[in-house]
Amino acid sequence: MRRRDALLVAALLVALLVSALTAPQLAGLLPRDAPEPERAPPRRAPQPVAAAKDAGRKISVKLYFEKQQEPALQAEDREVAYAADLSEQIRTVVEELIKGSAAGHQPALPPETKVHGVFVSARGTAYVDLSKEAASAGAAGSLGERLSVYALVDSITANFPAIRRVQILLDDKPAETLAGHVDLSRPLPADMTLVAAEAPPLARAPEDAPAAPPTPTPPPAP
Repeated sequence: MRRRDALLVAALLVALLVSALTAPQLAGLLPRDAPEPERAPPRRAPQPVAAAKDAGRKISVKLYFEKQQEPALQAEDREVAYAADLSEQIRTVVEELIKGSAAGHQPALPPETKVHGVFVSARGTAYVDLSKEAASAGAAGSLGERLSVYALVDSITANFPAIRRVQILLDDKPAETLAGHVDLSRPLPADMTLVAAEAPPLARAPEDAPAAPPTPTPPPAP
């Protein structure tokens, strides 16, 4: 009888041991009602409010071209597309300058010239990278080259007070000169002495001013 009880106790112990060892595996097989992870609310794409607001906006600028029959620069007013970024705005002005004058003045740069890019430094220097076609702007001699260079420099500095100097690059490289006359190895400040002086308007007498008395005629000699 004792032997039977001992076997029963041993069987119970084995059953408990097996149950303890297999419980974790069985628990892993059972389905769990795990909570779903929280999902972030969908993000709305930013609306181009500024771009839509500025679409079609224009600003007035002054472009400088070489005058006909006179070795000087002449200012020409023009409206160009507005750009919020200063580098892009300068690029727009340079591209308008390349298009040429609408008043019959000499072009500042060859029409084949391309603008590769514009970069503005924190010190107020605008780096303008032009294609190699710009080099032919100095083919008209030292004065012609100087007028072409400062038509570009003055058109930028006159319209953007934050720009103090302009550095001209050709095909992503610093340019020493266009045709051997003007030093382009350093940033250039504006030179407004090349701009043609405008004649002052003629002074007109006020309408209510009294007329000058007629000059008396001398009597005939006896």
